[in-house]
Amino acid sequence: MASIDEALAIIKRGIDELIPEEEMVEKLKQGRPLRIKAGFDPTAPDLHLGHTVLINKLRQFQDLGHEVTFLIGDFTGMIGDPTGKSATRPPLTEEQVRQNAITYKEQVFKILDPEKTRVVFNSEWMGEMTAADMIRLAGQSTVARMLERDDFSKRYDSNQPIAIHEFLYPLVQGYDSVALEADVELGGTDQRFNLGMGRTIQSRYGQEPQVILTVPILEGLDGVQKMSKSLNNYVGVTDSPGEMFTKLLSIPDNLMWRYFELLSFRPMAEVEEFRKAVDGGANPQDYKRLLAEEIITRFHDEEAAKNAHKSAGNQVALGEIPENVPEVTVALGDREEVHIVSLLKEAGLAQNGKAAKDVFGRGAVYLNGEQLKDERMFAPGDDVILQAGKKKVARVVIVK
Repeated sequence: MASIDEALAIIKRGIDELIPEEEMVEKLKQGRPLRIKAGFDPTAPDLHLGHTVLINKLRQFQDLGHEVTFLIGDFTGMIGDPTGKSATRPPLTEEQVRQNAITYKEQVFKILDPEKTRVVFNSEWMGEMTAADMIRLAGQSTVARMLERDDFSKRYDSNQPIAIHEFLYPLVQGYDSVALEADVELGGTDQRFNLGMGRTIQSRYGQEPQVILTVPILEGLDGVQKMSKSLNNYVGVTDSPGEMFTKLLSIPDNLMWRYFELLSFRPMAEVEEFRKAVDGGANPQDYKRLLAEEIITRFHDEEAAKNAHKSAGNQVALGEIPENVPEVTVALGDREEVHIVSLLKEAGLAQNGKAAKDVFGRGAVYLNGEQLKDERMFAPGDDVILQAGKKKVARVVIVK
């Protein structure tokens, strides 16, 4: 069982805000499993890694022994989340909500432990509300308070329409926290207003207010704009292993540490060791590969992660001997032996002598699957598998 300090360090890893932190500490001191809530409107069923930043945090709470409720907002989904929208969002049909909810559950259980996850739909309590109940709920806030929201105020100032039902969205989200008696609610930074409304509504209904935890918006593969399918800078959780591998190895070196912090479950102390190694001259691609393998294992399996580079077009890894290796014969003529550098060139594994020296000098030559660290000579009768770099490999037979 993690101490409060240890638990707090895990909870705060990669987050944007914890509001208020002192209340989080007091809740942890109670020594009971906390009720952790996160709501999802099933409007975009194909998740990408940007969406999983929040789900990863839920998994960390599970690993700390807390109770996670994955709330599918089928009722709020029919209102349409106005967050960040410059126009009234069309509501989803019940059939759209149902189909999207099924897809969501299939994808999130790649991360969350299904045995420790409570999945609920807010129509369970909102559908039972009477008109009088809804009026009482609407009386818990004011128009002036709603216009504190940046997106509402901008639309109001620019004379763009705001439908009355849109004001209900944050109120209903807040009431969800009452229905679930939430201790902590998670959301993206763009949900800060709605999460705060949960604290307000809980207080009005006589409950201890929830703590708010916001997670950052993940940058896409370009390292600049947020991850988005429309910007084509995303890694989808349903992408093939080869696609994931190719995309993750293409990220800028400095973005790798952000991804490790927000997407990996490795301890931060280990990530810091990786950073020190790269600062000391280690190849960043080696650590991107570790990150890619962890993520591919999460959404596929270990075998898929191990072989992802093959389907990504990089047919062999260093030291890996593929099937159907091409055979090359090298004749020595009057020579008794041939040096490894000359052999690489003559076998077609290096373009010229300079390239052969370079690939050998950087330790990228493998003999029968083992790194060749020392210079050596080859004689007639030798039959070996030579690899130079990641893409050139051949069975080399030496003859007189």
